[in-house]
Amino acid sequence: MTSDAQVPKSGTGASDRAATAWWSDLRTTLACLSAVRTDRTAVRQAYLDRAMPKYLAFLGSGVPTTPPAWSTAHGDLHWANLAGPELGILDWEGWGTAPAGYDAALLHAYSVGMLATAERVRQELSTVLDSEGGRFAELVVIIELLQSAERGDNVELVPALRQWAEEVWHRMAIDGATGH
Repeated sequence: MTSDAQVPKSGTGASDRAATAWWSDLRTTLACLSAVRTDRTAVRQAYLDRAMPKYLAFLGSGVPTTPPAWSTAHGDLHWANLAGPELGILDWEGWGTAPAGYDAALLHAYSVGMLATAERVRQELSTVLDSEGGRFAELVVIIELLQSAERGDNVELVPALRQWAEEVWHRMAIDGATGH
């Protein structure tokens, strides 16, 4: 996980305005991108049907595998693919349809090692992340990271990922989105 050094920092005056504009531009870009129609695929339903029950079995039965909605996503939205001080988004080869909220969930996941940044992502993208689709997308990102850990990548994150999944699952249950 990398630093968000390219994102304008809040401070005083011009830097506050630049940071506010950057986040606003990111929200606007993600909203516009989500409405683009495409036949390209970033996340496949068959993958969700197979991986969600496997990697989220610790949550019990009834983990949904079908997202509430699909939309178009960058598909690899992390800090190394974002530029500033004016918003730039790099590395578009993986774009396509994904569960709605996938990009926001992925950026949040790549921020969890940096508490202040994770809080800022959660705040700035709360409209997406706090939606039914956003919560589902968080579970999708979690299973991708758990699968990666199974292959030996970032194994130390597994306890935190499982805790995060439990927190998301709890919020989904409160919302009635778990079927329980």
